[in-house]
Order: sequence, then structure tokens, then C-alpha cells
Amino acid sequence: RGKRVGERTTERWEEVEVPTCAAGNKAEEGLENRWSVSQKNFETMTAQQGRQRLGTVVVREFEAADKDQVQLIFYEGLMEMVPDTAFRGLRHHPKSLLLYAAATVICFVTTTCWWVIGLLPAVVLCGRYFYSRQVIHGYLEQAMNRDMGDIEGFYKNSPDARLWVAVLEGKVVGIVAAVRHQTMGGAVELQRMAVDRRWRQFGIGMALGRKVLEFAVTNKYSSVVLGTTAYSRAAHKLYQRLGFRCVGVTNGYVTPGATSSLLQNLFYQVHHYHYSLNLQNSKIQNGHH
Repeated sequence: RGKRVGERTTERWEEVEVPTCAAGNKAEEGLENRWSVSQKNFETMTAQQGRQRLGTVVVREFEAADKDQVQLIFYEGLMEMVPDTAFRGLRHHPKSLLLYAAATVICFVTTTCWWVIGLLPAVVLCGRYFYSRQVIHGYLEQAMNRDMGDIEGFYKNSPDARLWVAVLEGKVVGIVAAVRHQTMGGAVELQRMAVDRRWRQFGIGMALGRKVLEFAVTNKYSSVVLGTTAYSRAAHKLYQRLGFRCVGVTNGYVTPGATSSLLQNLFYQVHHYHYSLNLQNSKIQNGHH
């Protein structure tokens, strides 16, 4: 999310087939393979029945009356990033794990007090949660100042930017935006993707993503790009199903809204995954013609 901050970001671009958080490690894959076929069939059947009961998802352009619900969905989606970054993201940062382990050893050597040593993991988790929340709130403030505070003014007055909402049973249940990329000529960036958690697994994310791809083809963009710091497997699977390919990872990414605080740098670290979809030879482009 957001743009890279060159001064404080150490980038390591590398070609990857699937990011770690999307592919999972072998142990996780093994556990998933042990799921029973009946359980998977049950989940699929339940989702299909839900879609039949709920009807069709309609994706349309943002209207002024949608503002409050759009902002709420965006806010709730960002707040989900707090535990995702603080807890799920921890295993993706081995250097941080080593640092926390070293701190535990130092405490043991200097204090030999077991309750202090036992308290340290809780301190680490609380610190990660606190600073993840602090950064996310900083990012939210920047987003509100940039486009989400005046959605109509930002997206309605620009030919290079659009925001859509997904409507189901008369309710706004998801949002997505497309903005012309400022540095990559001919590319449009997928942004602000969020789905109300009560309405997930009904194909809403796919419908929103396809709307961005249709916009890109109609306006003759050559590619669609996106960036995410999410560690959720579901998010990465969605991008891959839409046809995106992970083309690089920025380690030490500085999220817009972050500060240079020593404690924040200690407890908050994220990877930034870069996805791209070339439209020139894609099925979407061919199908459009």
C-alpha cells in the first residue's frame, strides 16, 4: 500500500514465483492436504448456496451517498492489518526473531529471574501490536488527506482515477480503486481493495478486481500493478486468481505514516509484495476485442 519512501527503504527486488505468505511453507501445505474431501466439499457447497440466496453482486461507480459506508469498509480493512502485521507477519522476519531471542538470552544472563524472562514474549507481542496500530493509523490519516476524505472530489474529477463499490442486496459490501501510476508509463494501479468481512467468500473481491482490469483495457493501459504488505494467504490467492504475478519483494519497506522512532523500527517491519499483470497479451485484452 502507498508509495515507497526512497530515503528509508532498503529494496531487494527479486523474481519470485509466489510470495512466502501466499505459498506457505511445506508444513502448512501438509496440514492443508490433510483436510478431508468432505470438509472442502461442504465449504464449497455452503459458499455456492450462499451466492444463490444472495443474488448477483453489482459493481458500480462510487456515488456521494456511499461515502460513509465506503469509509467504514476502508477503515475496518486497514484495522485488520494490525494483527496481520503484528502476529502473522512475525514469522516472515527471521532477523527480528533472532533479535527477540537474543534479548531473552541477555535477560536470562543478567537477571536470572524467570518471571522477567517469561514476561518478555508478552512485551514483544504487545509492542508489535501497539506500533503496528500506530503505523496503520498514520497510513489511514494520510489516505484520508489524499483521497478517502474527499472521495467524490478526487475520483470524480480525474479521468485517470476511479473508485467502484460492490453492492449486494442494496448494501455496499466492497470497494476498489484504480489510479494511473505516476512513474510507470502505461500502467494503472489497483488500490483501496477492501471487502466487508461479513460478506467474504461470495466472489466480491473477484468482481471488484475484474472491474479494474476492464477499466484498464478500456482505457488502453498496458499493465495493471498493485502493492501489498498483507501476509494473509487469501489476499495473495485472490491476486493470483485475477492473473497477477508477484514480480518482486521490498524488504525493509517503510509504510507511509511510519516515523523514524527506534522502538517503531524495532517492533514494526513489513515486506512489500509487488504484483503486475501485463494486459497486452492477456486473455482479458483479447476477450475485450
